[in-house]
Amino acid sequence: MIRISAFADEISPSLDQQIEYLHHAGIHWMEIRIVDGRNVTTLTELEAQAIKARLDAAQIGVSAIASPIGKYRIDEDFEPHLNLLRHTLRLAEIFDTKLIRIFSFYAPEGYEVENHGKVAVEYLRKMVAEVGERDLRLVHENEAKIFGHTAEHCVHLHQEIDSPKFTLAYDPANFVWGESITNPTESCWPKMQPYVSHIHIKDWKLGSTDVGALAGDGDGQVEALIAELAQIHYDGFVTLEPHMSSGGQFGGETLPEQFDETLRRVQGYCKKYALNYE
Repeated sequence: MIRISAFADEISPSLDQQIEYLHHAGIHWMEIRIVDGRNVTTLTELEAQAIKARLDAAQIGVSAIASPIGKYRIDEDFEPHLNLLRHTLRLAEIFDTKLIRIFSFYAPEGYEVENHGKVAVEYLRKMVAEVGERDLRLVHENEAKIFGHTAEHCVHLHQEIDSPKFTLAYDPANFVWGESITNPTESCWPKMQPYVSHIHIKDWKLGSTDVGALAGDGDGQVEALIAELAQIHYDGFVTLEPHMSSGGQFGGETLPEQFDETLRRVQGYCKKYALNYE
């Protein structure tokens, strides 16, 4: 059973409009990122409690905290970002989610990120230590230009950190856009699959620099990915992140009709491969 979630902030930065769209689409989960124009990690605990009450009233759960943690240069002062993680851990408990999406740092100016794997592992280990005994996991997303930009590097991070509190989030479109890979379900998914606990659905056509493609129209092999999820009896969230109108380092935009079609296609693939969803 998969639970379909959405980056509802692609519809609007307004939480009320996000809730309105989710009700329209029949989606019961959101991956929370931008709330009323602010990144979720900037909320105070009191603000988060108030937003959680609004979501509870709307019967919408939070699949994950879509934090930007780890999207900064590895030579920057680490302590402020560690403090932000500590705060985000408290927010995750308020939002009653077990997942916090993170990244693995950019290279210093003029250097190659491949040379900074040891420091990336060191910093991520410190972040995992902050999770402690909480019922939470840090899920690392493959993303262009960070250390974990390749499937091999993502697997390396997981094996080096070796903790149940650290797993992988898989985004096929990031391999197309960032690595020019046109068969990620064949070339990247098999390497990462044993360590993946979270899925983002975004498709992309090779050569496009601005916007995503409808699920199934790009080179991300979304249908093949859904077939793989059915075969392994994947049990977790699949979060829609279409980036159909615009996309950038910290978010994207998608028109309601584009989001509707993305959802329809993903549901259709689930039905085709007998993958139950809610």
